[in-house]
Amino acid sequence: MSQARLTEAQNDAITEAAAQWCMRLHEPDCTRQEREAFAVWLNANPLHALEYEAMLEIWGVSEHLARPAPAAARGVALPSATRRRTWQRFAVAAAVTLLALPVAAYSGWQLGWVPNAHERYSADASARTVTLPDGSQVELNLGSQLTFSNYKDQRRVTLGKGEAFFKVSHDASHPFLVQAAEGQVRVTGTQFNVWMYEDQVRVTLLEGSVLVTSNKRLSGDGLRLEPGMQARYKAGDYAAQINPTAAVSSELAWRNGKLVLDNLALADALPLINRYLDSPLSLADSATGKLRIGGVFNTRQIDRLVSSLPKVLPVYLSRNAEGRTVLGTRPAL
Repeated sequence: MSQARLTEAQNDAITEAAAQWCMRLHEPDCTRQEREAFAVWLNANPLHALEYEAMLEIWGVSEHLARPAPAAARGVALPSATRRRTWQRFAVAAAVTLLALPVAAYSGWQLGWVPNAHERYSADASARTVTLPDGSQVELNLGSQLTFSNYKDQRRVTLGKGEAFFKVSHDASHPFLVQAAEGQVRVTGTQFNVWMYEDQVRVTLLEGSVLVTSNKRLSGDGLRLEPGMQARYKAGDYAAQINPTAAVSSELAWRNGKLVLDNLALADALPLINRYLDSPLSLADSATGKLRIGGVFNTRQIDRLVSSLPKVLPVYLSRNAEGRTVLGTRPAL
């Protein structure tokens, strides 16, 4: 039996409740009883979970918006955490209003506060190609997720995990930003690849030019890449490491379902391998990490690569106390 269709007023009530829960749960004084009440509300209707997830996305987007001016105009200096919560409360509350008021939504777009498009894309067991609302094309590798938000002054993508190849439609007045881990890539129109695993990021440029920042909270436009160059950064890096790469085809081999390991040390190969595993590998010691591996592997069959490692390298597989698979060097006979 199909579920009765909700009225507009009922949908609005769910949206408002999701916004209120989102704001309350992010407050430091939220009690255990309130969290238990939220769990009851969340499980009461599948629509509650969907609406709350949407509010969490809006909350995340609000992290990147400009702060409001009223408090400064009154000469009151709020602590940074309080300013952030105040603005996020405003952003989520405004989102509820904007969902119901087209005129207000238009005003929010004109002011650059809210996007006029916000989409989420993912690729699980197979790669996929999507066309963003601005006409840009994105190829998503296995196990990848991203969101797209279109603001008046910029187009913003957040890579949640995995890897993506971008063909960005040119618009010099509407730059395209890709946020990955703590850094970001800024372009107007170009082709490039972004790989991310945990807090490690690699940006490989195929065509055009991009600006790469290892920490988007730092001032400045970042470092410029030219075609055939790669930027690497991880959490805590002040600046990305920029190097030419002769292996652009290897970096992009995933688009044909291949993982290319070109005589890499295991310490360098493991992040590339782990990106495809539900249970990542770890190294028993630094000596094991110095062993080298090469070959071309099917991205859908990386588990087979793991099981074959003891056959091609002097290593063994074991499990540690946490149940994680560990790669160690076999003792010499």
